[in-house]
Amino acid sequence: MTSAPRTVAVIGGGRMGAGIAQSFASAGSAVTVVESGEEAAAAALDRIVASLTRAEARGHLAEPAAEVAGRLAFVHAVDALDPATELVVEAVPEDPALKARLLKAAEAAVGGSTVLATNTSSLSVTDLAAVLHRPARFLGMHFFNPVPASALVEIVVAPGTSPDVVEAALGWTRALGKQDVVVKDSPGFASSRLGLALGLEAIRMVEEGVAAPEAIDDAMRLGYKHPMGPLRLTDLVGLDVRLAIAEHLHSTLGERFAPPRLLRDKVARGELGQKTGQGFYTW
Repeated sequence: MTSAPRTVAVIGGGRMGAGIAQSFASAGSAVTVVESGEEAAAAALDRIVASLTRAEARGHLAEPAAEVAGRLAFVHAVDALDPATELVVEAVPEDPALKARLLKAAEAAVGGSTVLATNTSSLSVTDLAAVLHRPARFLGMHFFNPVPASALVEIVVAPGTSPDVVEAALGWTRALGKQDVVVKDSPGFASSRLGLALGLEAIRMVEEGVAAPEAIDDAMRLGYKHPMGPLRLTDLVGLDVRLAIAEHLHSTLGERFAPPRLLRDKVARGELGQKTGQGFYTW
């Protein structure tokens, strides 16, 4: 039987980091969240507690929300991590330099047996591994939003990743009650690459006046049994996030991933989706 790691650190307490922390705490792990200051840490804790409270009300927790929240701790710097931490998951925005800096700091703070993971949705795991002294202990663990409710974790294996690290990550994923998909490191992996291709084409259809966003989404929900359409999903993920991924894949895979003008214009206007109240839908 698989079991969750005893100790986990999550770097970043935003939507993704908070969800990852909640998932591991719900599975029994002691979780330390790294946030930059008291205000950010308090916001991350509020985010997790609110989500746990909703999960408890729906009967989705095996124990009271307060007990799960009691497994959370917060520190304000990566170098404050316990060297005995079993798993560190970096979950900061998709900025390669920021991720590399924090992963290097985490590797310096923890022991040689700690597994480091990045939650990147599209950046090169191989490039990030290149800044580390122990690249064999590093891989991608791509969680999906909202993390507590999503069944999938994409395990991204770089050329230097040790097989025992992959096996450990698979066991931890299953201990969370999630399912894994293993892919080798490549631009956009499997999920982001395919999901973005569909999302960009849907945006082009809106741009060209082919159909309204609701009609395009209904076509994919009703005809292809997608749980939600590509435009509503874009709003949920964030148009700025989708644009950043598109720009990365455009630079690595070519013109088929060129961001539509409509996507660029919406991001420039601050229409980022659910988090700002306006995207392809009004929230």
